[in-house]
Amino acid sequence: MAIRHLTLTRIREKGFAALLKTLGPVGMIRFLQQLDAGSGDYTRERKRLHAGLTVGQIAQGIRELRRSKRARARV
Repeated sequence: MAIRHLTLTRIREKGFAALLKTLGPVGMIRFLQQLDAGSGDYTRERKRLHAGLTVGQIAQGIRELRRSKRARARV
């Protein structure tokens, strides 16, 4: 049966079955926990966090974070 003919409920059931078969019960739960939509207003937070910064400054901050993570990983 083509997927387009399935109800949303049946698609969800098949998806859960595939996850369970592929990842096992614990892996399936861990995967599903990552799908949390979260809360808050990302756009408002982003504007607040980056107020007054240029794109270059933000990029430099990202590079510095990556460098420090790599340095910690080598220790």
